[in-house]
Amino acid sequence: MDDDVKEKIRQLAEPVIVSEGMDLIHVECIKMHTRWIIRLFLDKESGVTLDDCANISNQLGDLFDIREVINGAYTLEVSSPGFDRPLSRDQDFVKYKNFKVNIKTSVKIEGSKNFHGILLDYIEEAGQKLVLIEIAGKIHRIPKQDITKANLADVG
Repeated sequence: MDDDVKEKIRQLAEPVIVSEGMDLIHVECIKMHTRWIIRLFLDKESGVTLDDCANISNQLGDLFDIREVINGAYTLEVSSPGFDRPLSRDQDFVKYKNFKVNIKTSVKIEGSKNFHGILLDYIEEAGQKLVLIEIAGKIHRIPKQDITKANLADVG
């Protein structure tokens, strides 16, 4: 699924989710054999309940169908992000400074595409957003545009 469809999903979903007192943390679109899996991760201060997820799923399922956002069959999954929550928005990288993170990139950076360390900072430099991560005492500078997946490391 291209980024345009993912962005349309975000644009339609976010106002509904915000109106219910929650934040849209992350959108995932995964192609299965016969259908798409659309995953939305929500959060709120008091924690997301099963009723919250069901409410949002019902509202958005109808909205996505009416707007014909997804071509073909799909399954909509709505959940809280959990302990290994995805990091995708600018504010996620700011909020979780000093937390352990796992980052995967689309290109090799300093010989690697996988990084596991402490999120030190999130900065903008020369018009580019950078994630600074410390691994074994060394600081790696990862352009946000090259990140394909980032999430908090399992703390358990």
